[in-house]
Amino acid sequence: MQLSKSDNEPNTAGAGVAADTGKVHTPTMTLKNAALLALIGTILITVLLVWTFFFNVVNVLRGLVPALTLFSSFIYAFACLSVAVFFYAFHRAQS
Repeated sequence: MQLSKSDNEPNTAGAGVAADTGKVHTPTMTLKNAALLALIGTILITVLLVWTFFFNVVNVLRGLVPALTLFSSFIYAFACLSVAVFFYAFHRAQS
């Protein structure tokens, strides 16, 4: 990439760079849509981690796994649930 001699910025004379950067990115991906997409993904992960926590509780009661596995499983499920609540509130706050 060549630098212009005047202000040390890249020379984009023949590069075909758009002058109006408002039309470069996809206009349909608004902040509200991005928050909804993040919320959906986080809900799916939360369901998976709560399901894993439930099976860890059942396996601890059966004596198949040590009780210490409940601690990490609970932390993961609670943290993911907290992030899902944040994304829900963030999505609702967007207008």
